[in-house]
Amino acid sequence: MKFKSVLRVTSKLLIPVILLFALYVQFHGDFGPGGGFQAGVIFASAFILYALIFNIDTARKVVPAWVRRVGLASGLLLYSGVGVAGLLLGGNYLDYSVLADEPKIGQHLGITLIELGVGVTVASAMITIFYLFAGQSGQLEDR
Repeated sequence: MKFKSVLRVTSKLLIPVILLFALYVQFHGDFGPGGGFQAGVIFASAFILYALIFNIDTARKVVPAWVRRVGLASGLLLYSGVGVAGLLLGGNYLDYSVLADEPKIGQHLGITLIELGVGVTVASAMITIFYLFAGQSGQLEDR
């Protein structure tokens, strides 16, 4: 893409707003529409926009392969860890009530952690899928 100053300036203004909106959707998801999946896709869209405007090689420096792998693994571990914590505390798998002394607080904590795990995993997966479709996964260079 040729150097387009209007696109670059506009995207530099929009990307922080997109990331902020993703955080809003993430942490407001248990009170209204939204949650981890939607927030993860919105969060990844900011990085995809960055890659489309500023070049995919530059974007790979911002989110290298090891960051995507850590995001995928940590999101999955957070999700499953909340379930195992429920088992260890005497409840069922993904029973959030046992996570705190008061069941309502445990439910809120469990849902927040689960949605955060989903959001991190989805964002990492969407960025990885975009890089793979763009033919620039960086998998071989990072090994």
